[in-house]
Amino acid sequence: MKSQTFANHTRWHPLYHFFVLPVMVLNIIWSIVRLVINPGLDSGWSVVLSLALVLIMAWVRTNPLKAQDRVIRLEEKIRYHELLSPDLARQAETLGIAQIIALRFAGDDELEELVRAALAGKLNKPIEIKRAIKHWRPDQFRI
Repeated sequence: MKSQTFANHTRWHPLYHFFVLPVMVLNIIWSIVRLVINPGLDSGWSVVLSLALVLIMAWVRTNPLKAQDRVIRLEEKIRYHELLSPDLARQAETLGIAQIIALRFAGDDELEELVRAALAGKLNKPIEIKRAIKHWRPDQFRI
């Protein structure tokens, strides 16, 4: 497996991102076109069903991501208590979930510096945190 870095850490699921998602988008577009060309109950129902499928698809994708975010938050809380001073670990609990998720890629040696910068408002956005990481700690188990 290739070493994970900022440049390649985005996770793509080919079946989902390059097949299911485009098919669902095309299905909605086609359903709307059919409704415009031939208005009626059947074509209207097709649009409603297409929208329901997209909502189900989004739900199926976001629920595991939310569960993963909760696990990451817990893992990082434990990590903070192991690596940071008790006061800084308590302060780190005020970070937003997006910041915590980004900080999981930081190596142990630079975690304190990055947490302090995030708490000070110098690194607000996840992408800023990720770009500031010098020693990338890969996460191969993410969804």
